[in-house]
Amino acid sequence: MNNYFILDSLNLLFLIALVVVTVCVMIYQGFNYCKTPKKNFRYYSIFFLFFLSMVGALLSNHLGLTWVFVEATTLTSAYLIMLHKSKNSLEATWKYTFLCSIGISLAFVGIILLLIGSGNVNSLFYDDLYANATAINPFWLKLSFIFILIGFGTKAGFAPVHSWLPDAHAEAPSPVSAMLSATLLNSAVLVILRLVKLMSLAGLGHTVQVLMLAMGLLSIFITAVYVYKIRNYKRMLAYSSVENMGIIAIGIALGSLGTIGALIHVLSHSLIKSSLFLTSGNILHLYNTKEVAEVKDIVTKNKCTAWLWLLGAMLILAIPPSPLFLSEFLIIKQFLLNQQYIMCIAFVLLLTFILYGIMSTVLKMDYTKDTNKETEPAKLPFNNYLPQIVLIVTAIVLGIYMPNGLFELIKNAGGAIW
Repeated sequence: MNNYFILDSLNLLFLIALVVVTVCVMIYQGFNYCKTPKKNFRYYSIFFLFFLSMVGALLSNHLGLTWVFVEATTLTSAYLIMLHKSKNSLEATWKYTFLCSIGISLAFVGIILLLIGSGNVNSLFYDDLYANATAINPFWLKLSFIFILIGFGTKAGFAPVHSWLPDAHAEAPSPVSAMLSATLLNSAVLVILRLVKLMSLAGLGHTVQVLMLAMGLLSIFITAVYVYKIRNYKRMLAYSSVENMGIIAIGIALGSLGTIGALIHVLSHSLIKSSLFLTSGNILHLYNTKEVAEVKDIVTKNKCTAWLWLLGAMLILAIPPSPLFLSEFLIIKQFLLNQQYIMCIAFVLLLTFILYGIMSTVLKMDYTKDTNKETEPAKLPFNNYLPQIVLIVTAIVLGIYMPNGLFELIKNAGGAIW
């Protein structure tokens, strides 16, 4: 008899990222994030439900149950996005709810198509599906995977079904943005990885490679286009998430070293991006604006925030000793081993454009002097620095030395996909 919840090498990696980021977010926001006790109680109750829904999605061993938990993440996180109830946050919440609901509906259609093609299997437990992969009708399985990839890919932030992500991440409170980017996207990615394994066992790996390579490269291309007209620094981080989800999709599609690189990228992106979103909360508190043009001379305003902002940007752009440098190196190496030279060149060029765009923006915000007025230093509570310091130091350590136990876990997780 199958268990509805399991813990294996694949979801353990995602669960580690979820727990670490959640603990850091809780330290950052404390237990009195909202102004009134009533609102505070509502916020933390829903925040806890959001966390539990992601845990459920990660641990689920049943595709239908996973679908339920992923839908629960939409319902719980919607309130968190519109917490401040501004015009923009309400608009972002409606867009997020509408588009993700459409996506999850398409995923539901994909599940139905999978059941149609599975014949006598008549089970949505992953173990049963894997054991009977070759018995599933290839036509229905391909069609099912397309719907599921688009459906859960919407939640994961893959282009071209990513359009909710920049608005929701930009308008949500910074701790919520950290959770959305560093943990929510992972929950949807894991579901796709479970289906990638099913496709591989059924001998349909080529279909997976074509679709995920296309979505991955498109995700990076869209980010490369956006970074040359950055106006809102939180939207910049949101588009960076689209880029990094694209890199993960490409790594998975390439297989072998690419898959290992993609899984290293999942963990590292969670650590670094959550740090950046929390630091963006510091900047918003100091300047009361999300506009890049209105944020100047952070290094004078608050030196610690300036350094966290700069280091986080360097790490997310895979500048050594970032662990993302290792993950992208493995992906590039797999491109070369597969003799996919043109796509490799496009991949490197797009990442270079993004590096230039984001880094120039971060440096301007940190070091451009305000000629209209003198910048006055300001202080923030220590808990507004500590989580980012922990996350950045952890990421740097992983970039220099990855413990054998963690690397074995990543290798085993890679083996659980292809």
